[in-house]
Amino acid sequence: MHLTRRGLLKGLGGAAALGAVGGHTPDARAQAAASNDPRFLIVIGCFGGASIIDAALAIKRSESRNADTINCFEDALVQQFDGSPIRAVDQSRPALGPIPQAFQAVQSDFVRKHRDEMMVTTWTRTSVNHAVGQHRAVTGNDAWKGRTLQEVTASTFGQGFALPNVHLVGGTSYTRRGLDETLPTWAYGETVADPASWPLSLDGARGLADAPSRSALERARALRDRLEAKSRFPRVFAKSPRLAHWQHLRGDPVRALEAENLIDKLLLVPDGAKYPLARFGLSASPDAERLAGVFPNLLRDPLEAQAAMAYLLLKNRLSVSVTLGPNGNIAIADEVDIQLGGGRVGREGGLPPNSIWNPPISFDFSHQANRSVQAFMWNRVYRIADALITLLKGEEWANGESFWDRSMIYLASDFGRSKTRPAGAEDFGSGHHLNNGVLCISPRVKGNTVLGGVDPDTGLTYGFDPQTGAPDKGREMEEKEVYAGLVHALGVDTSGSGLPDMRAMRKGA
Repeated sequence: MHLTRRGLLKGLGGAAALGAVGGHTPDARAQAAASNDPRFLIVIGCFGGASIIDAALAIKRSESRNADTINCFEDALVQQFDGSPIRAVDQSRPALGPIPQAFQAVQSDFVRKHRDEMMVTTWTRTSVNHAVGQHRAVTGNDAWKGRTLQEVTASTFGQGFALPNVHLVGGTSYTRRGLDETLPTWAYGETVADPASWPLSLDGARGLADAPSRSALERARALRDRLEAKSRFPRVFAKSPRLAHWQHLRGDPVRALEAENLIDKLLLVPDGAKYPLARFGLSASPDAERLAGVFPNLLRDPLEAQAAMAYLLLKNRLSVSVTLGPNGNIAIADEVDIQLGGGRVGREGGLPPNSIWNPPISFDFSHQANRSVQAFMWNRVYRIADALITLLKGEEWANGESFWDRSMIYLASDFGRSKTRPAGAEDFGSGHHLNNGVLCISPRVKGNTVLGGVDPDTGLTYGFDPQTGAPDKGREMEEKEVYAGLVHALGVDTSGSGLPDMRAMRKGA
């Protein structure tokens, strides 16, 4: 067997994941925890529109005068909890829309476990375009110089962290850069195409069968820099910010990452016949075996791999902001027999349970079947959020404080879904809609709280007083208001930003 580092990369998911990463020098990295008092932001992008009235603000049939034509549920399906305004919907579905896979979606387990740290905030959006809506979900419609929530977190708390802002999902605008060119370049998000193979890109020599010595590698880099400086290209593009950023990344940040031995900390795949890591002087992360138990499909399900890597980046004090989530791609268990266009999907009578992990276009598959797709996808993101919360609660930051005590999970959505259905329809297609709500889970927000509410006769959410939190049926919350509330809850100094004061969203305020 003649396996090369390139071959190993291909087996791990492709060399396309190799890319430049940002960061700081090892000295600054070592000082970060003590001097920066960081907070951690986890953005889970709900590609396609997560409808809040299909989850935390579900409407019972008995509550609506228009129950036959509004997106509401039989009373028995809607779960409520003593002393809590947050709801859950538990249901068994015979199919995932046109996909013949039966499944159960039990939201109540998550809400029962985490409701004291869950905050629902209503809002009305300004676009039903996927790309625009996703970007405004993290910028508040350019509320603060166009900075994304991830960039704000990274620039405030990421000083000295090796990889302050990491985007683990591609194909969405939740990870598009903001508009503020004055931010330090290290606060911009770095995209990871494939969490399984990406760690191999974090060292210039590790994993090579005949790796050069460090001194030889540094001499080669120095020679490259001298030759490049004499070429015409850097003279022509001397004022290019992109070229300056690239040249910066190849300098101290690369050496900082190599000094961290990040390959050994972040490799998710186990050593074995399929991935003979030991042959190349590599080893799996000390957490790999445990993460495989938490995320059993992490080598095949992109969302599980993203979540596992997100945890490792936070736990190893490498990042302060991580973004993950499903994109528009279908995810299918390897052993499932699907012949698209051939008139046959799986076995007779439908697919086995857990055959489809992610439907095509994720939440947006609600165009075909809102009731089942929303149930399936809410269940999926709840499961990922629960795993991350549990893992972070088990990791000590310092002095008995856990990583979770400093963290926030924001379930970002493009927009909402339409509120009506054909009379008496059990499942139905839905369209994009401006009206929706936000779910945030964190010890730092006003937990066990619904700010605003929903009209059971129309399915439309309404707003609240930004100071007192009192419901206001005549008010709609703006994107910049919710953005401001999340930024403030993270503990970011927004002096001079012009952001509104959203006292109602802050714990203890």
